[in-house]
Amino acid sequence: MNALTFEEKNLVCIYSGGGTRRETISALEDMRRYVQPDETELLELTGSALDKLRRMDDEQFAALDLIPDFDPEDSAYGE
Repeated sequence: MNALTFEEKNLVCIYSGGGTRRETISALEDMRRYVQPDETELLELTGSALDKLRRMDDEQFAALDLIPDFDPEDSAYGE
């Protein structure tokens, strides 16, 4: 499984709401309906996160540390 990037992890944290992998995928798909075509960075980020979520199983999703970290300098997920 490809690990989530720092940005993808924070996006998933926001849209997971403590729910399941399928609920998170659904929430991200719903959000994408409101993203404007010129918001290419958000569309790419969401698309990448959705792709990774679809490839992982429920056990892998449950093992994710879904605590948002908005400072990449202090994060183990920083790039």
